[in-house]
Amino acid sequence: MHSTISSSTLHLGDRPVRRMGYGAMQLAGRGVFGPPKDRDGALSVLRAAVEAGVNHIDTSDYYGPHVTNHLIREALAPYPDDLVIVTKVGARRGDDASWNPAFSPEDLTAAVHDNLRHLGLDVLDVVNLRSMFSAHGPAEGSIEAPLTVLADLQRQGLIRHIGLSNMTPTQVREGQGICPIVCVQNHYNVAHRGDDALIDALAAAGVAYVPFFPLGGFSRLQHSRLDGVASRLGVTPMQTALAWLLHRSPNIALIPGTASLAHLQENLAAADLWLGPDDLSELDAIGGPTGGSIGA
Repeated sequence: MHSTISSSTLHLGDRPVRRMGYGAMQLAGRGVFGPPKDRDGALSVLRAAVEAGVNHIDTSDYYGPHVTNHLIREALAPYPDDLVIVTKVGARRGDDASWNPAFSPEDLTAAVHDNLRHLGLDVLDVVNLRSMFSAHGPAEGSIEAPLTVLADLQRQGLIRHIGLSNMTPTQVREGQGICPIVCVQNHYNVAHRGDDALIDALAAAGVAYVPFFPLGGFSRLQHSRLDGVASRLGVTPMQTALAWLLHRSPNIALIPGTASLAHLQENLAAADLWLGPDDLSELDAIGGPTGGSIGA
């Protein structure tokens, strides 16, 4: 049996995207701040991703800040008709590289216009509102006021579709009552499984789920079960972790990031990796009550 994941698509609103996309965050400098060490290399990675068939790129104007959007425009404009660029707002970077909330109407409006200008677009395909109520992950708090600002900008024609990022299930439900939500972008991977119920609910509603830190984020996933399945299949643990996500639910779209051409090709190849029932059962157990933890 062979997987059809590499050619399968899902929709972000009315825009079809392949389920293996690319996240541009790692193209900025250390700590997602300042310019890249290798600008030409960053441009090459972006071009290679699109040449390989990627048509979903995730970015934000606060990456750098402005760095990744400038790189995307330089590398890819004029953009292919099928390319969907997804950005996010709700934060700003301090001069000390800190991540700070930017939820006021003025902040959000300026962020949308900054993304438009730096990407060289007249309208943004998808804008994710990122919650910043806590520095340690999703935290409760009403998103009505900031999401209403984005909905107003959508009515003005500056945004096609709206998504949510770093949100609790309660906030997702609140957001869906304010405007159509086409995607949710939260922390999730084979070992970090807190959004299992949310993923299933979104799948039933036809809403995309886009996990960030699919490979563990700043600390790479490490687990004996992951290593064992990867060894048996003759692939890397990271490819196995990406393939598990694609098998997890058909509404999951991936945006693994890298500044390396070799790692880009490795990530993209994970879309062709078929996991059998025994593989999936073993990997599912990583996030279960007896599965252990990252680093186990």
